[in-house]
Amino acid sequence: MSENPAPDTPTGEAPTEDRRRWMGVLAKAAPEEIAAVWSGLSPVPAYDLLRRPETGLVMVRGRIGGDGAPFNLGEMTVTRCSIRLAGSLAGDLVGHAWVAGRRHDHAERAAVLDALMQDPARRPAVEPAIARMASRQAAHRAEDARKAAATRVDFFTMVRGEN
Repeated sequence: MSENPAPDTPTGEAPTEDRRRWMGVLAKAAPEEIAAVWSGLSPVPAYDLLRRPETGLVMVRGRIGGDGAPFNLGEMTVTRCSIRLAGSLAGDLVGHAWVAGRRHDHAERAAVLDALMQDPARRPAVEPAIARMASRQAAHRAEDARKAAATRVDFFTMVRGEN
């Protein structure tokens, strides 16, 4: 069994790493960005809800120093949704989304966009918008890193001659 099937497989299944990337972009996108992509879909695809949007809590874990021992940082509100996109040349495709917050419409639309990205015929309509979101998110991370680097303090010890 292949871990990363080719994008043109009969099932329309996208490679795992590509799907992880775009699902991460959709999960981190602002609801307004997803709504803008949604309004550009013509027509809006037909789909069935497999799992209605539901809100819950997940435990956020951190690591001491970024790579040390893990610890529970706290809880975060998320909304998840799963849909089945009908009428695809690749068969019925299932889209999933987990997004921060309580916006049910955000999770539902992100799940539909995930399914559209898996459909080779419909992917070109959505992919440029996801690429724009990814570049905005990367620019935002770079800006945050630049601001954090400006506040970095390096500690050093001067050796005194007396021991």
